[in-house]
Amino acid sequence: MHSKDQICHEDYQRTADWLLSQTQHRPKVAIICGSGLGMLADALKCQDSYKYSDIPGFPQSTVKGHAGRLVFGELKGKTCVCMQGRFHMYEGHSLCKVTFPVRVFKLLGVETLIVTNAAGSLADSYSCGDIMIIRDHINFPGLAGLNPLNGPNDDKFGPRFPPMSGVYDKSLRKMAFDICKSMGVSQYVQEGVYCMVGGPNFESIAEARLLHKLGVDAVGMSTAPEVLVASHCGMRVFGLSLITNKVVKSYEDNESVNHEAVLEVSKMRSETLQALVTELINRMDINNNTA
Repeated sequence: MHSKDQICHEDYQRTADWLLSQTQHRPKVAIICGSGLGMLADALKCQDSYKYSDIPGFPQSTVKGHAGRLVFGELKGKTCVCMQGRFHMYEGHSLCKVTFPVRVFKLLGVETLIVTNAAGSLADSYSCGDIMIIRDHINFPGLAGLNPLNGPNDDKFGPRFPPMSGVYDKSLRKMAFDICKSMGVSQYVQEGVYCMVGGPNFESIAEARLLHKLGVDAVGMSTAPEVLVASHCGMRVFGLSLITNKVVKSYEDNESVNHEAVLEVSKMRSETLQALVTELINRMDINNNTA
């Protein structure tokens, strides 16, 4: 990572101070919405909304299905902040920029991060439209040295060598399963391992076979950097992948995937995901604060 990519603590604080001066909301939960899943932000009550382009220091989202708004509001009486669209490495952003909002959320007082994404399935038992609760992840760019924590460590956020075992909160995962059972949707809810690849291309057949042999259940192009930084900051993390396509693993298979199909499946499951996340936040033990 080049020195020009480094972001200092004052940069994060400047953005956090600007947001705190604009809204009375003091969120304890942050939600990052993946492709086509921005409807989660629409469920917030008493909204304050800001375009990314208006927020000091924020990158810009360029991907279809990502609205590019930061929305503050309440779900079940609990204050949240929601990213309606995230940033990706393949858009040309450094990983410091991709994860910039997470550290800003920490300075806003956020204690729990919920991440959602659209992903392709490698597990043979998964179907399009399934919801995968993320148990763990493989961060392929991170294994190759592309890590948002590269460079001098900021001790104000976390330790130099943060552990990543058990990063996806076990109690929140169990709570989510209980909610899915009560909603009557557990038949298409899975739990598995997510893998981040760099993108923007979808995987080759040889790459898909490799990931399958490594025990990957679903693959996408995001999430791991934000989760890594959130864990470094001491946040609880809960993650969901919406299975929008089957990854091709056979040379005899003529199927292919495109982004429009991904968005279509996201639309199909939007109400279920919104209900699940809303009830999860409802059951969380959160001390709600306002300015």
